[in-house]
Amino acid sequence: MHHDPGHPPRRVSRRTVLGAIAGVAAAGVAGGYAWDRFDGGHSEASRGAPTAGGGPGAYSTGGYGFERLSSPNRTVVRAADGATLATFTDGARTAVLTGPSRRFTEPRTTAAAVTTDAWVRVLPHEWRQDMEKSSWFKGWFAKALGDTSPDVFAVAFQYSSAGAPDKYNASGVRYAGTAHFGPRNNAVSNPLDFAYHDEKSDFYDYLGIPWTFPDGTRVDPRKARYGDIDCSGFQRLVWGYRMGIPLHNTNTAGAGLPRRAFAIAAYGPGRLLIPDTGQQPTDISVLQPGDLVFFAIIKSDPKLIDHCGMYLGLDDQGRHRFYSSRSAANGPTMGDMSGHALLDGTDFYARGFRTARRL
Repeated sequence: MHHDPGHPPRRVSRRTVLGAIAGVAAAGVAGGYAWDRFDGGHSEASRGAPTAGGGPGAYSTGGYGFERLSSPNRTVVRAADGATLATFTDGARTAVLTGPSRRFTEPRTTAAAVTTDAWVRVLPHEWRQDMEKSSWFKGWFAKALGDTSPDVFAVAFQYSSAGAPDKYNASGVRYAGTAHFGPRNNAVSNPLDFAYHDEKSDFYDYLGIPWTFPDGTRVDPRKARYGDIDCSGFQRLVWGYRMGIPLHNTNTAGAGLPRRAFAIAAYGPGRLLIPDTGQQPTDISVLQPGDLVFFAIIKSDPKLIDHCGMYLGLDDQGRHRFYSSRSAANGPTMGDMSGHALLDGTDFYARGFRTARRL
């Protein structure tokens, strides 16, 4: 069960979830999952009747409670019994909903597992305060609450280096299946070196199809990189090509996701959660499943953000685990080859962890 690391978890029961789904069907209002403590201390101005245990900014309608919290500014949806059901962050399209518990494993590279009931979805619009009152949200959320079709996590694991089955679209394009990091780098002899496989493979290389970006730039896939995807290309494949967040082909500010990890960290859409101070963050309690996490791991340029991944939540050892495309595993992994996929502690990636963004 995932929870705010700074506070004891409050389990959302199956009855609460089913009740929330039934409430949507009956009243046409929103429900979902959240990564938040039940704490009204950050609430804003009061609006309507407060929810059970909520702060002065909490109000309820249609059997659901809504509360405004800060750091970052967000809207939290609660069940009638006070259980947190959903979180929507201002300026971001990432939503985390409750759903059936799932267990993610990768025995080839780690003994750890992540068991979570977080289902990460992408909103059609960036969230703004009071959007829960809009007609598009009520319609979208009524469907999303009970939806068990592939979410961001399920889509991301369709490329696992541990061996994911191939999937083809109607045009014969293999859009999912085991991904590799990149071609063999002959200048590096140690297979556990993070440069053993060459980076520079983007989503269109994996797909093997040409791509035209919104500015008219057309790129052609490189045959030698078919089925390959580097760390930032993997996030572009999942969040952009599969989930619909806009993409552009530069490392500057623009609409959507830029190309490289440092550019996504600096200029990507959504909300910056943890600023880059050049040091490993000491407090990561702001993170929720699906957040992008960024690392500076090249010794020759210790200030450069050169790796990125997706935060999964707590593993079965209570450690903060992430998922990224990496050279040692030769593709997307939550594993521990050539460095544990952890944000906390003193291991290789934890020491290199610098900043985080919610798309």
